[in-house]
Amino acid sequence: MESKNYEEIYEQYKKNGEQNAKNEKNLLSNTYGQEEIIAVRKNEDGDIIAIKTNRGRELDYISALEEAKAGNIAHVDVFHKYGRDILRSEPDGIKENNLDQLPTF
Repeated sequence: MESKNYEEIYEQYKKNGEQNAKNEKNLLSNTYGQEEIIAVRKNEDGDIIAIKTNRGRELDYISALEEAKAGNIAHVDVFHKYGRDILRSEPDGIKENNLDQLPTF
């Protein structure tokens, strides 16, 4: 019986998925004139309290939620949890573009 390295196979699968996600994002990026979040501001607890877009706009968290709901910000989702709306990056397999991983301003 053939011995397989399941961990290695899975890691290659994840690596391929990350590269495909990056390629897809590059193809779809800003096709509708949407802004993208390029940086975040956090409070002392590490919570995101504001965002900065690629057009230089700085938005407080509530304004960012409203802009995202209106479809004006690309690559983010708004979902309802814990009795409130929450802004998050679209799950695309790219860790570097998660809101928590973006540079701060």
